[in-house]
Formats: sequence, C-alpha cells, structure tokens
Amino acid sequence: MSLFGFFSKEKKETLDKGLEKTKDSFFGKLSRAIVGKTTIDEDVLDELEDILVSSDVGVETTVKVIKRIEERVARDKYATTAELDSILREEIAALLTENKSIDIKDSFETQHLPKPYVIMVVGVNGVGKTTTIGKLAHQFHQRGHKVVLGAADTFRAAAVDQLKLWGKRVDVPVIDHGMNTDPSAVAYDALKKGSEIGADVIIIDTAGRLHTKVNLMNELSKIKRVMQKIIPDSPHEVLLVLDGSTGQNAVIQAREFTKVTEITALAITKLDGTAKGGVVIGISDEFKIPVKYIGVGEKMDDLQVFDRAEFVDSLFKKIG
Repeated sequence: MSLFGFFSKEKKETLDKGLEKTKDSFFGKLSRAIVGKTTIDEDVLDELEDILVSSDVGVETTVKVIKRIEERVARDKYATTAELDSILREEIAALLTENKSIDIKDSFETQHLPKPYVIMVVGVNGVGKTTTIGKLAHQFHQRGHKVVLGAADTFRAAAVDQLKLWGKRVDVPVIDHGMNTDPSAVAYDALKKGSEIGADVIIIDTAGRLHTKVNLMNELSKIKRVMQKIIPDSPHEVLLVLDGSTGQNAVIQAREFTKVTEITALAITKLDGTAKGGVVIGISDEFKIPVKYIGVGEKMDDLQVFDRAEFVDSLFKKIG
C-alpha cells in the first residue's frame, strides 16, 4: 500500500521494480548470513556490516546503522534474527528522517516557488545529466508550466545537440549558442528569454569537467554572477546529478562537487540497472543534502520525486 496518496500505484510498481536488483542482492546475502541462527549476536552484526558496505551504503553510514542496531539489541533483549529485517528497515528509515532528505510531495508544482524558478544542473559526463534535464522539463511541462532550457554545457560535442533534441521531444524552447561558446552568455540569454515569456522554470545545463576543478569552479561562479544580473537571487537550486550504478564513485563525485560549488539538491539516476541502490542511503546520510529525485527506469516519468518512506518500503518489500 502506498504510504502517501500522491504516490500512484503505477509509480510505486516502477519504484519496486527499479530497486529489485538491490533488494534481491541485499536480502539474498542477509538470508544466507543468518541461516541457522536465532539471535542477533556479534557474528550476525559483522555479517550485516559486510553486506551493507558491499551494497554501497558506505562505511561511515554502515557504522552508524550497526551502532543503532547494537543499542537496540542491548535494550530489547528478545531481538531475534527473524526480526532483523524489520529492525534494519526502521533504523534506515530513522536515519533518512534525521538528514535533509525531507519528503517533497510534488517537486513539479511551482506555486510556492519564485517565478521564474532557476535550476542550475551540474554533474560529470555520462551520469545522465542531460537526460535528467529532459525528464524534468517534461514533467514540469506536463503540469502546464512554462519551461526554458539553457544549453550551457558548450564544451562537449554532443551536449548541446542532445539538449536540443530533448527540447523538441518535450516541446520546450532551448537557448543555445552552439559549441565552444561562453556558457555564462548562454545562461544569461536563457534567463532573459525565460523572463520575457513568463517562464515558470528555467533549467541550465552546465559542463562537468571535474579534472579541471579550478576552471570548473570559476566557470560555475561566473555563470551564477551573470545570471544574477537578470534574476538577482538565482540560481534558486543547484542540482547535482549522480549515477547510482557507479556506487562509491558517485560518493566521490559528490564530495568533489561540494568542494567546487554549493549543492542544494541531488538527483541519483540509473538505480534500476544496479544492485548498488544502497548508495542513496549513504549519500543522503553523508552529505545532508536533500535527495530530490531518483531515476528508476527509462520512461519519461521514471525520474521520480524521492520519497524516503516509499523508498524504504520498496527496498524492504518481501520477495515473492
């Protein structure tokens, strides 16, 4: 059953299916670890620690989870291995509740947001950044909002063309100056155009060349400064896109990007093709930056608003 009314049956089924590989891998290992054991002892906790780390939850977050379970087992003397999955479920849900991954009922409604609402999207090449922008544009557009895209990733050959294709596909205008042009000028023109036509949302794609960290920092700072000439408090959101299927590499990228620029929200993509879905828990816990979207499939609507309760529910749903 859906825990929140807005989360449709179809979306829930997509989320269940998207997290299937992670769930099957995790609970397969867990059931093998506790076979023949009845109490949650040190050996079981050691096994659980290994399973969480190998599921890309991350070492620091795993240590926190194990400590919570140890405290609980000490408090509830009767805790058995049969209860381990429900105890684990409750502790992971509690951990997500404590950080900033708050439940956002529908991130595609804009009434409560500044107009136009400016989102600057960052992330390295290959994480699904442009696809995420296209899917965001589609979902905003589907709700009747006016959207403008800015193709400010001007250094990668395919980036501008790819964004223009998405613009045609979802029927939203794309402002571009072609390749090897000044990204900040593109961003400026996108905000200018968006302001002129009364856009609700403006999404700016940017380059993700992390190996030239200082250049990237300077470039993103310049884009922000130039945008602020048109809309003084922009960008209202800096969205970092990470590829969940890369596991701990996604964590490393998040660390590097948070050094380069302020990140206010995360989108974690490609969770449907991997058993590394635990990375959402680790990233959410380590960075205390809201996970706003997760990618759980190829379809336009398979970029979902992250709902921590539904995520945990799908992850711990009994197999079969």
